[in-house]
Amino acid sequence: MDKINEARELLKMLGMPKAQQADICCYVLLAMAGIKQDTLWKDAGNEWIRIHDIIQFANTYYGSTYAENSRETFRKQALHHFRNAALVEDNGKATNSPNYRYRLTEETLQMVRAFQTSEWQKSMNRFLMDHEKLVDIYASKKKMTMMPVHINGVDFQVSAGKHNELQRAIIEEFAPRFAPHSECLYVGDTTEKDLVKNVFKLGKLGFQITLHDKMPDVVLYREDKNWIYFVESVTSVGPMDSKRILEITEMTKNVTAGKIFVTAFLDFKTYKRFSETLAWETEVWIAEMPEHMIHLNGDEFLGPR
Repeated sequence: MDKINEARELLKMLGMPKAQQADICCYVLLAMAGIKQDTLWKDAGNEWIRIHDIIQFANTYYGSTYAENSRETFRKQALHHFRNAALVEDNGKATNSPNYRYRLTEETLQMVRAFQTSEWQKSMNRFLMDHEKLVDIYASKKKMTMMPVHINGVDFQVSAGKHNELQRAIIEEFAPRFAPHSECLYVGDTTEKDLVKNVFKLGKLGFQITLHDKMPDVVLYREDKNWIYFVESVTSVGPMDSKRILEITEMTKNVTAGKIFVTAFLDFKTYKRFSETLAWETEVWIAEMPEHMIHLNGDEFLGPR
């Protein structure tokens, strides 16, 4: 096993996330420990070094071709996470100072020197007793930022963020008011594309969905009126403009239920940004004033056209 893969194995055993087992992270560990291809791990060091020195080390001893303008990549992809995992420390200088440097902590150094020896397991266990694995820290942080949403009588957890916050409002605030007794047939999450997808019911209604189709953010079906609501959750892009109406109409050409097109916004300020692009014969719902709707038509209120 060459030194890059050995470094990767070390990072993996320490519980670093997959992204922090990439080659660039291996180069950082090797450079900070001064490990060349023929250096033994027991001879590792922890001199104070700059990111410039790390790049030069990787290029000189491991044949990489990183340019000086990749310093921020090294900082964000490797060193930032290494510090979160208590593997490295800095010298306390301002980050834009030419004297700003990093090094392995003393306990990391002792652990690295034990790698591939009979003391490795004991040394690693001792380190992990004092420092939680980074993969667990990040998983816990992600879990803490999840947001509950109640869909079709079932509780789901979605990732936090304005887009999902608005989708939750559509399901929990819009639907009971303007689509009473409706069933949510589809809703996506920003990290899990198809959080809810009732393929059977969608197919029964006439949907023919391919991998290339971009579903509306939320699809609701009201059986008593045979109405289907296509709702776009708009925080930055994607209102119900004429182009989007044509896309959804083509995707649902075999759907015979009455179709209602709704653009949802978190606040009136966001609505004003998109007001000139919204298609006629569509509806607007704003979460900060959930009791009301804006009807972009002149002849009737909420209902299929």
